[in-house]
Amino acid sequence: RPVPGFGPPDAALAVVGLAPAAHGGNRTGRMFTGDASGDFLFAALHAVGLASQPTATHRGDGLELYGVRVTAPVHCAPPDNKPTPAERRTCRPWLETELEFLAPNLRAVVALGAVGWQAVLPVLGDAGWPLPRPRPAFGHGAELTLPATGRRRPLHVLGSYHPSQRNTFTGRLTFDMLVDLLTRAARRAGLGRGD
Repeated sequence: RPVPGFGPPDAALAVVGLAPAAHGGNRTGRMFTGDASGDFLFAALHAVGLASQPTATHRGDGLELYGVRVTAPVHCAPPDNKPTPAERRTCRPWLETELEFLAPNLRAVVALGAVGWQAVLPVLGDAGWPLPRPRPAFGHGAELTLPATGRRRPLHVLGSYHPSQRNTFTGRLTFDMLVDLLTRAARRAGLGRGD
């Protein structure tokens, strides 16, 4: 089942993940809801002041996001949790459309994981932001600013390790690391703590 993005349609910050998890977003119908990755992400968003509560268990649980929209380059749970290039191409128009709707207010994007980074940069380029060449490599804390154009304001793009259990259990991504990165992204977007 396709899972739509979640958050206000005029968000200044977009968080771009990978795809809905089979036992999380695919089951609940809301991105990053009902799985360990979502638990980690929403707790961090709440700590930064971008979410009304630290948990996301189901679509009607009362969770609200403040100035941030959570989406993904793939909107259906992929087999083995690994989207194929064909799935990414098929879903790309959905990400393009969502970012186009956000564009008038969008000031920052957080790409979760290398796949999120690799998926979002060409979409932003096609939406009118000039991309640097060569494209910057993904890494936790990577940041670039896409310059303003006649139709677009400057946009900050930040990379974060994905809050997967593999990354959080091994300490590759700690809660403090994600909170620090989201705080920086919120500041770039004019939101939350650190204004």
